[in-house]
Order: sequence, then C-alpha cells, then structure tokens
Amino acid sequence: MMERRRTPSHRIRYFVRNSNSAFHPKHLSYKWFLLANIMLGTFMAVLDATIVNVGLPKIMASFGVGLDKIEWVVTAYMLAMAVALPTSGWLADKFGYKRLYFIGLFLFTLGSMLCGRSSDENMLIFSRVIQGLGAGTIQPLGMAIITREFPPHQRGIALGFWGISAAASVSFGPLIGGFLIDRFSWPLIFDVNIPIGILAMIFTIIIQSEYINRKTRKFDVIGFISVTIFLPLTLYILSQGNAATNSAGWHAPYILAYGAIALIALAVFITAEMTVKEPLLDLRLLKNHNFGIANIILVIFSLGMFGSTFLLPIYLQNSLGYTALQAGSVFLPVGIIQGIVAPISGRISDKVSPKLPLFIGVVLFAFSFYLNSNLSWLTELHFIMLSLYLRGFAMGLMFTALTTVSLSEIPREKMAQASAITNSIRQLGGSLGVALLATLLTTRVNFHSQVFGNAVKSGSEIYQQSSTKIKYYLQNNAGSSPTNAARQSQVLLLSNLSKQSYIQGIDDDFLLAGIITLIGGIPIIFLHTKKLKNKNLVANEESNK
Repeated sequence: MMERRRTPSHRIRYFVRNSNSAFHPKHLSYKWFLLANIMLGTFMAVLDATIVNVGLPKIMASFGVGLDKIEWVVTAYMLAMAVALPTSGWLADKFGYKRLYFIGLFLFTLGSMLCGRSSDENMLIFSRVIQGLGAGTIQPLGMAIITREFPPHQRGIALGFWGISAAASVSFGPLIGGFLIDRFSWPLIFDVNIPIGILAMIFTIIIQSEYINRKTRKFDVIGFISVTIFLPLTLYILSQGNAATNSAGWHAPYILAYGAIALIALAVFITAEMTVKEPLLDLRLLKNHNFGIANIILVIFSLGMFGSTFLLPIYLQNSLGYTALQAGSVFLPVGIIQGIVAPISGRISDKVSPKLPLFIGVVLFAFSFYLNSNLSWLTELHFIMLSLYLRGFAMGLMFTALTTVSLSEIPREKMAQASAITNSIRQLGGSLGVALLATLLTTRVNFHSQVFGNAVKSGSEIYQQSSTKIKYYLQNNAGSSPTNAARQSQVLLLSNLSKQSYIQGIDDDFLLAGIITLIGGIPIIFLHTKKLKNKNLVANEESNK
C-alpha cells in the first residue's frame, strides 16, 4: 500500500501545506506545479548531456591532454548514470521520492560546480561522475513522479509537457555551449547548471510532497552487483570498441575479456531478477504486454535516433566547415518543434489512440533519415533543415505516445521500477546505436575509398586533364611554381576523393538508421490501446461528475 508520510518539514511549511494552498497534494493545481518543477530538473540534466560535446576541443587544449584521456569526460558521466538508473526506484521507495529527487538535484548541481572549477582532467572526470549519479536519479524519478500524480486521462498531456523540457535542452544545449565557449570559456558550460539547480532544489522543498512506500522490498545485493558490473562494462566496450586509441578494434584482448565478464554479469543479473522475490529491477514487468512491446520499440528507436545524432554535427563541421556554434544553431528548431508537438501527441493519445501519432511519427522519422542519406559536400542549408524539421515533428509525435501506452497498464506502486527499466533500456539502446553506426561509418568510408581509388587511374586521360587544369589554376591564381602546382593538384584531387568517401559513408549510416526506424514501427501493430481508451473514457466521466 502506497501512502504519504509527514515529515518535520511539513510542520515548518504548514502555511503552504494547508488544504487551501495550491501546494497541498489534494489541491487541483498541485500536480501542475509539481510538473513544472520536474520539468526544470529534467531540463538541467538533459542540457548537460548536449552542451558538453561542443566544449571537448577547448578542454583538451586547456589541460594539454589527448582524446584518449578527455573522452572519459563523456564516458564517466555515462557510466555513473548507468549505475544510478536501476537503483533509483528502490532508493525512492525506501527513503522517499521527494528526498531522493532533492539529493539527485544536489549531486548534479555540486558536480557542475566542481566541473567548472577543475584544475586538471582527473578532477573533471571525478566531478562528471558526481554529475552522472545526480542525472541518473533525476530523470527516472521525474517520469515516475509525473505518472504517479496524474490520472490516466491526463497522463499523456502531462508527459507531453515534460517532454518539452528535454526538447528544449536538445535544442538549446549545443547553441548555448557554442556561444559560451566562443565568447567566454569552457567552465561556463558547467556553471550554467548551478543557478538552475539551486532553483530546482528550492522549488522541490516548497512544492513537492513526500511519498514513501512503507512496504519497501529488500535490497537485491546480487542484482545490484551484477548490473553495476554489466552496465558500466557494456558502455565502456561500446565507447572503446571503435576508438582511435584502440588500434585492434573490437578484437582487442581487453575488449573481448570485458565482453565476456559483461555477458556473465548479464546472465547472473537476469537469473537473479527473474527468480528472487524482491528484485532490484523487476524485469517481470516486461511480461506486461504493452510495457514489454513498448520497450522493444524503444530499443529500436534508440538505435537509430541516438546513433544518428552524432553524424550530422560531424558532417557539418568536417565536410561543410561549420563552426561549433553554427552546427549547434542548426539543431535549434528540432527541440522547439518537438516541444510544440509533444503535448498535441499526448492529447491525441488520450482522446483517440497512441497508435496514430506513433505510426505517423515513424514514417516521418524514417523519411528524415532517407533525406540525410542524400547529403553531399554541396548540400544547401534549407535541405538539411527540412530533414531536421521532420525529425523534430516525428520525435514529438512518437515519444509522448510511446511513454503513455507503455505505462498504461503498470500499477502506480511499480512506476519507479518501470521508469528505471525504460531509462536503462534507452541508455543501452542509444549507446549500442552509436557504436553500431560508428563502426559502420569506418567500414563504409574505407569501402568507398577503395572503390574511388580503383576508379581513378593516375594514367587515365580524365585524371590527367583534371590535374592539369588544377595545376594551371594554382599557377595563375595562387602564385605556385610549376613543380609545387603539380604536387598540390594531386593533393587536392586525393583530398576531394577522401571527402567524397567520408560523406558517402555518412549517407550509408543515415540510410541504415532509416531502415532501423521502419523496423521499429512493426511492433506498434501489436500494442493494446482499446483498454487504454476505455479507461480514459471512464476517467473523463468520473471527473465530469
């Protein structure tokens, strides 16, 4: 049985906790104030995931370290977040949702402050671990709190507004990061979280009411140890398997050894969670028809979505010569469109059926990837923006509807568990997508380089004509000597072939992302939405009474 428990802070804040206050749990406005506070915390957590990448070159130069060291600024955050995700549900049930959510905000804000004041790369990496622990607590608890407080007939619209905060971070993160780095310094990309975090903590104290499950299950030690081994090792393998510092690639001995340990840990984890009476992550929830299918869909979507997000910035900066700020500004409309469409999708899911926005979103999402599979070094901005407009619209349609239908049959007391499972699956799916498309990119670039290299013969008439024209141009317009012009013309031709091979590899990646997305639309057919619709109609009739 779930129930609210008073704490000493309730007596201190009685003047805002009386039944006439908007902050009282029984007040009609309470859940909307709570939603606004959760959106603020989510905005901060997601912002940090998108704002840091643009600052890595500056951080490398500041500390005088290479990519093999600085990549842990990203990896450490992911590893810490992966460990915190599955434990957040149990800790919230044990110590209270408000208390743990506040701790998550505090850890994230503290980690941000330490990151901005790091004197070397080791302190920065340690600070990122603290940030990751906070983010791994904020995100799953935010979803669980919203789904618990809002009745089924309002849950879709609430999750849609919650999605606005994540969408805003996706849009403004790269833009804010590029601006702060170009105009000021890289520590500000972390310091920007501090005032937001302080506000979120104050609002949590004032607004949120405590919620504790008195019948807390026992802590699953075996599950915790095994998942703590499996998740970080898996994410580490995915980040290192195709890293520039790993010349042996996926066949490196340490990659294979860590992979074997991760598989053993996964087997132990699944066995424990399916057999123990009180598991850390209740994987038996996946037996629920809608929840199980929705998470399968989520994995497939994450493969394409997260795996493709790193491709476009690389293309814009390496192939078209965009600066970090210019590349970041391109993504601004995506989150805005997603934020506008998400509540509409939630409304459609509540009133009609989640399948409708899901199917439309899948088609548009896959089509946006198809458009990106036709990029070249002469592609104009309006063509790139068209694909991003479609992608933002599709993401707004899909993810609100998918979240709504996945939690439609989950009991309230299992919301934290369900949220932890969903976030863990999304994290793993996204990491796998990045690793998959990164590996494919390297393979396809090498393939196209060989094809173009075999097609270009140094003794062919076309090659000689092209080289001669470039040589004359360099002599007449760049002031190069005949010898230097001949050498430079060959370098330019080879450089152009390399650029073409690189872009063609990126095009192949986008095409694969589109195919993966279409495959993810197949399980939508098997979702149950009739019961959800009937439940919402009953809830609406009761609310009207």
